[in-house]
Amino acid sequence: MATTFPRKLGGGAFEQSLKEFRAIVGDQWVLSGEEDRQSYIDPYALGDGADHDCSAVIAPASTEEVQAVVRAANRHKVPLWPVGRGKNLGYGGASPAEKGNVILDLSRMNRILEVNEQYAHCLLEPGVGFFDLYYHLQEKKIPLWMSVPGNSWGSVIGNALDRGIGYTPYGDHCEQICGLEVVLPDGDIVRTGMGAQDGSRGWQHYKYGYGPGWDQMFFQSNFGIVTKAGLWLQPEPEMTAKIELAFPHFDDAAWAIDILADLRRRDVIQHNIVFGSPVRAASTMSQRADWYEGEGAIPDSVSEEMMKKLGLGWWNAKINLYGHEGIVTAQVALIRKLFEPRLGKRLEFQFWRKGEPLEKSAQGVPTTMGLQCVNWYGGRGGHLSFAPVMPSDGKLALAYAKKIKAYYEEIGQDYYASFTIGRRHINNVSLILYNRDDPAMVARADKLYRHLLAEAAGQGFAEYRGHISYMDAVADTFDYGGHALRRLNDKVKACLDPHNIIAPGRNGIGSAPGAVANTGDAR
Repeated sequence: MATTFPRKLGGGAFEQSLKEFRAIVGDQWVLSGEEDRQSYIDPYALGDGADHDCSAVIAPASTEEVQAVVRAANRHKVPLWPVGRGKNLGYGGASPAEKGNVILDLSRMNRILEVNEQYAHCLLEPGVGFFDLYYHLQEKKIPLWMSVPGNSWGSVIGNALDRGIGYTPYGDHCEQICGLEVVLPDGDIVRTGMGAQDGSRGWQHYKYGYGPGWDQMFFQSNFGIVTKAGLWLQPEPEMTAKIELAFPHFDDAAWAIDILADLRRRDVIQHNIVFGSPVRAASTMSQRADWYEGEGAIPDSVSEEMMKKLGLGWWNAKINLYGHEGIVTAQVALIRKLFEPRLGKRLEFQFWRKGEPLEKSAQGVPTTMGLQCVNWYGGRGGHLSFAPVMPSDGKLALAYAKKIKAYYEEIGQDYYASFTIGRRHINNVSLILYNRDDPAMVARADKLYRHLLAEAAGQGFAEYRGHISYMDAVADTFDYGGHALRRLNDKVKACLDPHNIIAPGRNGIGSAPGAVANTGDAR
């Protein structure tokens, strides 16, 4: 049920809605010119991005302005696509799933409302980025650490709401959220958890509140617009240790993942572990042409050359340890015992103790270094991620890696993969790199993504996040009970948002024919 492009509505209806939006946020914060709209198109779009073009952009500065915009959007039946900072790169950036939505850019709402050192939590608006929070903690000399994703340009809250991850003990970002403020599709405000009590002193202390817990309803959904969120931060530890492990053989994945997954389950290793291939590492510090300019996928012999020159293995993992000195020392001893006999060498850890320069520590530091990978093929680069969830079983992961690697090679794509090992699961991140200016490569990327989606579904695995171009396709793989979950999502959407105003089609919600009733003349 695709959205009609609001700019084409007859009778000046869309221009009337823009006039009302300008009265709410100010003339300069409603952007509707061609150049303005183009600046919000996904920089990694498969093609020119026109399939996900917006009608206009509105940038409110407060919760009250968001409320007023949402109410006006309901009156005019204009769909809104909220973004925190619009940097969800690899998943569509700021672009809407359905062409013609008006982007609600929340980046002006960038206040750090509270950081509580004693209780190790903060209260943020959605425009606060990872660099903003990091520099605030550093400049104020607050001994709290944060978790950051591989690309740290984005919104702290936006990343958590999309179940993004980092690589420290607080790296399951959605788990660190404690209390939301949400503008509902009718303009009402709700605070979740203990925040439902007026004047609550426990909003960021206890997640669940009284009665049903609604926080998860607003993760990866379009049931409301989050305007504030609490987040737990990591108290600075007494000591850290870190090491990079290189596993020389492809088949090492079976035994190595089993050991690492067991250490993760037992919280010896307290963070999500990235277990990645040579191209993953090489693509952040070089380009493909530095290694190989032939047709087809990079041969294994070239990958082995990368490994030799860059000090890599077929699989590579970074491990960080945190806590009191005695605990970290014992964890180091255990890891040595488990890995040194198999790798045939002594492991060299880098240690940090409280009071030493933080550069040596294993704290989370924002970076955009990982984005260098998009330059791998040259031209206007981009990347697309497919990351199904599977059990944390080494033999299963190895068999899956062999099958996926063979298909990458069959269609001529360089194999870029990692297994992100969580407490009870693995995300197999199959990254697809491409040059946007090469139509054949773009077509190959699309073909590869769709093949990976079908292959994973056939084995009982499903994606945990979705790119805007594939949200319906991913939602279709959750097919138990004749897509019972999707029907439930659509029922909730129809109840809360009968005009389908908030992010129509996000993660497949409200995009099926007849999913939302009374959609009005703007759809």
